[in-house]
Amino acid sequence: MDQERPKIAVVGSINMDLVVRCERIPQPGETLHASGFAEIAGGKGANQAVAAARAGGEVTMIGCVGHDAFADRLVAGLRDAGVNTDGVKPTECPSGIALITVSDCGENQILVVAGANAAVSPQYVQQHAEQIAAAEVLLLQLEIPLPGVLKAIEIAKAAGTRVILDPAPASTELPEELWDVDLLCPNSSEAQIIAAGHTDPHLALIPLAAELQRRGPNAVAITIGKSGTILFENDRGNLVPAFETHVRDTTAAGDAFAGALAVAWAGGASLADAVRVGNAAGSLSAAKDGAQPSLPTKSEIEVKLQENHS
Repeated sequence: MDQERPKIAVVGSINMDLVVRCERIPQPGETLHASGFAEIAGGKGANQAVAAARAGGEVTMIGCVGHDAFADRLVAGLRDAGVNTDGVKPTECPSGIALITVSDCGENQILVVAGANAAVSPQYVQQHAEQIAAAEVLLLQLEIPLPGVLKAIEIAKAAGTRVILDPAPASTELPEELWDVDLLCPNSSEAQIIAAGHTDPHLALIPLAAELQRRGPNAVAITIGKSGTILFENDRGNLVPAFETHVRDTTAAGDAFAGALAVAWAGGASLADAVRVGNAAGSLSAAKDGAQPSLPTKSEIEVKLQENHS
């Protein structure tokens, strides 16, 4: 691999996404006819690894797959995207699964079955401390057990590796040590759940970002879909505007954002400029179907940035 590419480590989930497309998300107890079904490689960790690789990073994935028909396909998808999979271990349990419903307007509903992702223990993460320490940025999410996430943070902080945490799935019961990161990047719903235990569309997001930052992260970036991203750093909050797009499927938009942001930040961009790169990647992802198939390349992101600049 090109040694000049920003080095990114990802510790997280690897799933097979079972995706159903329908006119709208069904209500509880309701049965609807679906218009399509697909099996697509996903998982927030794997998605962010692929997003970072396509955005120009030299990426190492640390995670687990099962001993089943999905495993080889999941690992092959990572390798095809240029991700180093030396840190991916097969286990005896099934691979992780995500059941995803996507409406015609791009909204989604997701259920995750951990499967092999539950095997990403502190001991397993410790085995890959060298890869984490060698990275400029570590990407983390919450689809693996918290002890493994906390061990990865501990290793990264000791090595001077910057840490980006995507706190999804969101919870009100997050341990204090989880806040010791360089950037927390929830979406607006996740930010509200973490801070208040519920969602409120009328809640002001800059004060919310300030509240989250006071808990420990050096900076907070709250993604708000078509509106862009609230970035709170150095005691100031600002809106980094979104890019115009025709929304098709938002499943991996947040992962595209995080992966591209990590590469730009590791490559020397300011955090505000890196968020702008992330916004461009997220908008490109939302315009396509699926998780990993929707993640944009570095050249696509650069074109999007130029279009908006002009």
